Amino acid sequence: MIRKRLVVVLLSVALFGLGWWAGRGGASSDLYGNLDLFVEVMNRVEQNYVDPVDPERLIGGALAGMMRELDPYSQYLDASEFGDLQSVTHGEFGGIGVVVSIRDGWPTVISPIEGTPAWRAGLRSGDVFMRIDGVSAHGLTVDQAARRLRGPAGTRVTVAVRREGERESRDVTLEREIIVTKSVPYAFVADGGVGYLRLANFSEKSGAEVREALERLRAEGARSLVLDLRLNPGGLLDQAVDVAEQFLPKGQLVVSVKGRTKASEQRFLTQAGGAEERLPLVVLVDEGSASASEIVAGALQDLDRALVIGRTSFGKGSVQSVYPLRDKRSALKLTTARYYTPSGRSIHKTSNDSLLAALADGALPPDADAAPPHAAAEHDTAQRPRYRTASGRTVFGGGGITPDLVVRPDSLPPLALEIERRGLNFRFAARWLNGRPEGRLGPALDEETWRAFVSFARGEGLEASDADFAAQRDPIEAGVRRELARRIAGDAAAARVALERDTVFRRAVEVLARARAPRDVFSALGVPGPEGRTAR
Repeated sequence: MIRKRLVVVLLSVALFGLGWWAGRGGASSDLYGNLDLFVEVMNRVEQNYVDPVDPERLIGGALAGMMRELDPYSQYLDASEFGDLQSVTHGEFGGIGVVVSIRDGWPTVISPIEGTPAWRAGLRSGDVFMRIDGVSAHGLTVDQAARRLRGPAGTRVTVAVRREGERESRDVTLEREIIVTKSVPYAFVADGGVGYLRLANFSEKSGAEVREALERLRAEGARSLVLDLRLNPGGLLDQAVDVAEQFLPKGQLVVSVKGRTKASEQRFLTQAGGAEERLPLVVLVDEGSASASEIVAGALQDLDRALVIGRTSFGKGSVQSVYPLRDKRSALKLTTARYYTPSGRSIHKTSNDSLLAALADGALPPDADAAPPHAAAEHDTAQRPRYRTASGRTVFGGGGITPDLVVRPDSLPPLALEIERRGLNFRFAARWLNGRPEGRLGPALDEETWRAFVSFARGEGLEASDADFAAQRDPIEAGVRRELARRIAGDAAAARVALERDTVFRRAVEVLARARAPRDVFSALGVPGPEGRTAR
């Protein structure tokens, strides 16, 4: 043990000494002159702290603290965190194929991914993981549960599963496989020939997935498109450019990147004319749209290619580069530049704090039930810098993408909100369909199903009168129908039901109903449509 401590301390001295020697010519003497203080403090803590400490953990903590002093997005990534980042950006990992949330302290299946081990084993939305490899799963976070379920392809994991309506759990042993996640979880043609494309993140195959989805929507008769970037936390810059390129003519500037050095400056232009550059287009954003989402929305807005509807986006306009460290297992994720939209605006909001930084590049948990708080109100634009789009429309910098049309989602009334918060509609759907595998979903709940849900909710301790349920039946019923649809036909079916009461989507449909050409979407603003002028 003593020898291990000595080796770690000597190694630290050697590494920091080497760094000082290599960097002294270009760095301030204060920076490297304090390295001896760091080594002394670490040595004092290691020798004298009341409990034994692991020197390697001390160094890791010091590196993490160093990054926090820079900005919320720069990070020291240990082996586990680096592996998670690679899984997010590659869009594949070893696992069983479930999206998991936490309900009442237990990891709960939101949906199995079609074709995966979980799907083939018959796991369903609503199944609760009681134990993972014999260890209780109660109290686990989403990340902790995911790490237990993931592992190298070919290895096995045993989960004890309890299903709504069943008293006892049952063990299911699953062999992990490479799971490929989708950037486009669903796309379909809604009423009126409006194509709807949900883009959930930007990973290595996002551009290809969007291209494939657009081809399918066109074949199914889509005459216009809604690109939904809400709660999309971003991801890879090149994929943002690829997605935007599909809607723009050749030679258009999508985004420029400027950093501390001249070498870090880049300009990304479209390389070919997009197949969908003549499709009327509306882009949806909200306070959960960040990073690469804002690159796409900002470019399409600046170039007058799409009308942007929703809420002001998050405001993450910085670029992170990942530098694997010498052990190849850990890495440094460092902010190296900021990006600028075609009109020249930076949309980076410097007041975003570290709590909101969970949105950065794929860190948003898959079960996010609500958008994060956002400090910039849509109407608060008086002090923000103004820019001009290709046709001369005013847009704003300095705090995310402000929509052309601000539309706030409807808030749920108290009883419906409590039902959603407690996941009662989700759990009811799991129980109700457990004995009804042939379940069907109509445009409204039949009275038997409605009465069964009210009885179930009260049995779970929800105190509400018949009058309360009747007054709020529409939003409550919509939530129940959404979860029944998810169980019966999957996430796309659930999305269709959810969009029925989505005020932001409905406003987009109203705009597109009058649009025969891309410029027609701007008639909703009461201004003439752009005539194809390009940004300078």
